[in-house]
Amino acid sequence: MDFSTNEDHELIRAAVEDICSEFDDDYWSRLDEAHEFPWDFYNRLAEGGWVGIAIPEEYGGGGQGIAEAAVVLRTIAASGAAMNGCSAVHLTIFGLNPVLLFGNDRLKDTFLPRAAAGDLHVAFGVTEANAGTDTSQIQTRAIRDGDNWIIRGQKIWTTKALESEVVLLLVRTGEAESGFDGLSLFLADLDPNHVDIRPIPKAGRNAVASCEVFYDDLPVEGWRLVGEEGKGFRHILHGLNPERILLASEATGIGEAALRRAVSYAKERQVFNRPIGANQAISHPLAKSRIELSAAWRAAQEAAWRYDNDLPCGEHANSAKYLAAEAAFAAADAAVQTHGGMGYAREYHVERYWREARIQRLAPVSQEMTLNFIAQTVMGLPRSY
Repeated sequence: MDFSTNEDHELIRAAVEDICSEFDDDYWSRLDEAHEFPWDFYNRLAEGGWVGIAIPEEYGGGGQGIAEAAVVLRTIAASGAAMNGCSAVHLTIFGLNPVLLFGNDRLKDTFLPRAAAGDLHVAFGVTEANAGTDTSQIQTRAIRDGDNWIIRGQKIWTTKALESEVVLLLVRTGEAESGFDGLSLFLADLDPNHVDIRPIPKAGRNAVASCEVFYDDLPVEGWRLVGEEGKGFRHILHGLNPERILLASEATGIGEAALRRAVSYAKERQVFNRPIGANQAISHPLAKSRIELSAAWRAAQEAAWRYDNDLPCGEHANSAKYLAAEAAFAAADAAVQTHGGMGYAREYHVERYWREARIQRLAPVSQEMTLNFIAQTVMGLPRSY
C-alpha cells in the first residue's frame, strides 16, 4: 500500500465535507429527537452522485471502490452526522453488492441505475428474533407459486424499512435441517398490502428507524431471486466484508467528531484557574483515543485496499471493524467525561455521539462474534458453540 496523500481521496473528502457543512450538529440532534429521516441531507448527497459512488459506471454510478466509499462515510460521520447520517446512505452504497455480483441482467438493469441516482431506497432483511446471530436458523420462508414465490415470516432490526421501496431479503427455501444451504436471496418489494413495518424504540440513531417487518404472503416474481436458489447465504457473504470496512470507517468518523469537541472544550474550560486540558487525567485519554482512532482507520484502509484489489480480506475487514468500534466508543466516552456533567447535556452533542458509537459494538455483528471468527477461521482454534 501507498500511504502518501491520495489526491483523489482528498478531493472526495473536501467535496463531502462541503455538503455536510450545511447540516450542523443542531440539525442532527433535532432529527434524532423527532425521529425524522434526513431527507434534505440524503437528497444533497444523491445530487452529488455520492450515494452511487461504488456502483459501476455502466449503471450510472461513480465506478469507485470501497476505499473511496470509506472516505465518504468517514467524512459524513466525522461532520457530526454520526450514524444517523451514515445509515441514511450506506445500504445503497454497499448493500446491492450481491445483486451486482450474482443478479440477473433484468435485476441489475432495473435497480442499479435507480440506486446510483439515489432514487431507490434499499433495506436489508436478514436478522430474525428467534435466530439472532445464528443465521442458519432463519425461519422466514419463500414458497414456490408456479414461476414465482410467496414469502411469509418476520424480520427484526431492518434499518430504513420505512423509507425503502425494496428489501434484500434472505429467506428459507429448503428444508429446516438444511441450514445455510437452504437459504435464498431475493430483492423484494416492501408492498404495504403484504408487509407490516413497525419501528423499534431504541436508544440512539433515531433519525433512521430500525424496524420489525412482518411478511404476510408477499408475492415475489421469479426474476427477483438473486443468484441461485439455496445459495443465498453464500451470495450475501460478498456484501459482509465491504459492510464491515465501511462501518469501521464510520466508527472512526464518530470518534473523530467526539474527539474534536472534547479537545476544544478541554482547551477552553477553566477550572482552578487553568484549562482542564492541562491535566493529564483529561489529556491522556484523549491522546490515547487519537492513537487508537488513527490505527483503526489505517486498518480499515488496508482492508478496503485488499478488497478493491481482489485479495483475501476477511480477517482484515473484521479486525478493522473490531478496532474501530472499540476506539470510537472509547473516544466518545472520553469526550463525555471531559465535559463532566455537561457531557450528559444534549447541547454539547457528545452524549449523542456516545449513544451512536455504542451501536458499533453490537451491530451488524457483536465484538464477541468477531473474536470467534478470528479465533476459529484465522487461528484455527476449535469452535466454542
